[in-house]
Amino acid sequence: MLDICLLGTGGMMPLPYRWLTAMMARCDGSSLLIDCGEGTQIALKEKGWSPKPIDVICFTHYHADHISGLPGLLLTMGNAERTEPLLLIGPKGLQRVVTALRTIAPELPFPLVFAELEDARQELRVGPYVIDAFRVNHNVVCYGYCIRIPRAGRFDLDRAKAQNVPMKAWSRLQKGETVELDGAVYTPDMVLGPERRGLKVVYCTDTRPVPVISEFAEGADLLICEGMYGEDGKEVKAREYKHMTMYEAANLAKKAQPAQMWLTHYSPSLTRPEDHMDKVKSIFPRAKAAKDGWTLELTFDEE
Repeated sequence: MLDICLLGTGGMMPLPYRWLTAMMARCDGSSLLIDCGEGTQIALKEKGWSPKPIDVICFTHYHADHISGLPGLLLTMGNAERTEPLLLIGPKGLQRVVTALRTIAPELPFPLVFAELEDARQELRVGPYVIDAFRVNHNVVCYGYCIRIPRAGRFDLDRAKAQNVPMKAWSRLQKGETVELDGAVYTPDMVLGPERRGLKVVYCTDTRPVPVISEFAEGADLLICEGMYGEDGKEVKAREYKHMTMYEAANLAKKAQPAQMWLTHYSPSLTRPEDHMDKVKSIFPRAKAAKDGWTLELTFDEE
């Protein structure tokens, strides 16, 4: 199971009714946060979710509306007596940026571990998550993220017995571990069928529409995508500042065909994004104008 909460949907600056864009995922007792703008802690409190189990924070880029909430969040996690390492993922320069921000949060009871992205595409595995980072097109280096929860194939009892795999190794093999017993090595592929469909969520803001977004969003359970502008005449501004209109996002979703798309990262001028959804839905019917605190519980297909 994978729980998703879009903590905030605003871009540029927080508003009284809209926090800055951040998303949290929860799976198997581990939490993953993407971006941490001003107000992220309050949004977490409003949702009733704890920051303490956050094991990894991914940053799309280092504009203030995506990272300015980090020092306070780190202090809160420290005050919650966290001692486990925290992994931070982001474009090159991450450690320098975080070190500067920590001028106001210098003492933490847990270590920070940095993974700086340099390739156009990069895969990382953290706890239950497979994280695919992919570079997009903003006016600074910026990445989108694809979060996957893979699902192993079914346990094949007949194959296990035919290959004389000891019963005491079965449970570990089902978890994907390689097991050595009495001098023999047993691998998961000896007892598992083909990998089954897992869960996939794609998060992308602050970019022009680029094909890589549709590529990673193909068949996703959820695409969370920037729709900064919906008003007529904003196309030129979107191109100039390298953002997306709601309709450009809808066309990306039309190509990728995720199960649904949530629009986010609205401009402060876009006070009622829902007013533009008829036109958006004419392009991609499963699009929604997300609001702060929206939550989705994703589960594996029944087989």
